[in-house]
Amino acid sequence: MQNRRHGLWLLLLLSLALGAWTGRDFFFRMAWLFAGLLVASVLWCWFTLRHISLIRQTLARRAQVGSNLGEHLEIRNRSWLPGLWLELRDYSSLPGHRVSQVVPALGRRKAWEWDVGTRCVARGEFRLGPMTLASGDPFGFHYAIRKLDEISRIVIYPATVGLESFELPFGEITGGNILRRRTHYVTINAAGVRDYAPGDSFNRIHWRSSARRNSLMVKEFELDPQLDIWILMDFSAESLVEHESLQRVNGNGPAITTDTLPRSTEEYGVVAAASLARHFIEEADRAVGFVAWGPKREMLQPESGERQLNQILQILAVGRCVSEHSLEQMLAVEMPHMTRGTSLIIVTSSLDVRWVREVRVLKRRGIRPLCILVDPFSFGGEQPADDLLANLHLERIPVVPIQMDDDIAFALSRRSAARLSAF
Repeated sequence: MQNRRHGLWLLLLLSLALGAWTGRDFFFRMAWLFAGLLVASVLWCWFTLRHISLIRQTLARRAQVGSNLGEHLEIRNRSWLPGLWLELRDYSSLPGHRVSQVVPALGRRKAWEWDVGTRCVARGEFRLGPMTLASGDPFGFHYAIRKLDEISRIVIYPATVGLESFELPFGEITGGNILRRRTHYVTINAAGVRDYAPGDSFNRIHWRSSARRNSLMVKEFELDPQLDIWILMDFSAESLVEHESLQRVNGNGPAITTDTLPRSTEEYGVVAAASLARHFIEEADRAVGFVAWGPKREMLQPESGERQLNQILQILAVGRCVSEHSLEQMLAVEMPHMTRGTSLIIVTSSLDVRWVREVRVLKRRGIRPLCILVDPFSFGGEQPADDLLANLHLERIPVVPIQMDDDIAFALSRRSAARLSAF
């Protein structure tokens, strides 16, 4: 196309030169013809692109690794000039998302539609757009580009696995089904009030009800062992170990999932944390809190419901092991936010035994810890996990080890694994 345009300019200049040399009108008319073709080609391209509209409909703004993302696109020609050909180029960052298309000739007021389906192979937040539209004139002299700067964002949640069961460690307050039983102990679950009886403690008197009824009333409590569950995801840079076969988007982007889970302690930990969150919120109907520093500190107070699960999955989708803070520092900062009887699930691949001391303090405060250890040695790390496992067993902290190529669902569902104690 560029050679044709240069050739047309050459003919135009040659016609002008011959007309000036010979004085014949024929050459000047040819020069006017060539100039008219150049102007017409520019106007054709400009007018065609100006009246082309693009509609891009993304079927969902959230998807999950392993699922398909669908988009519907429509290009419509709103002018009275036909669009002989159009080229759409998409610059989305979602891996494998092929929207670019060469659109055949569009007649007047005609449209071209197509659907795009992309398998999500990496977790994270990705950009859809920008795009460019390119077209040319019927003579092939000019090529014009129109930029479409509109972009949107889509979040790809990490993959999750179904868990048959997951046993939390037993402590002073055991987990299990809600027990709607009245108790003479003072608990955090007030069930109502009743008349005062001889022997009732004065700290159980409900003074507002007593004043309203003009007689002493005392509070009754329920024995409800279900307390909050906290999941702490370790995104410290020092804990990251990746196998040499791992593939990432553009070399340093999100890890790409093929037929198997990406061989990275980060990816195994994220899938384990996401699966536990889904299990407790959707299947066990429990209140789950979440903490991660990846690198920005993210903390969600314990809640139940789909909204809480989506927030946890969104944090895990964009989390990367780039934090300069160690797991020991994270535990020291987050410790005051956890109440007595809380179950704390720590998902980490850190072999630094110093964080075990912080967990020991948590145990003394009545918090029930459990460690999901993604063994970095199995991913090519230099140090085995023997010292850390010995310290965890010594402190009677249950641990569920996960190694590279393990079935995460099977590893987390083993009831005996969650009950490991010191030898």
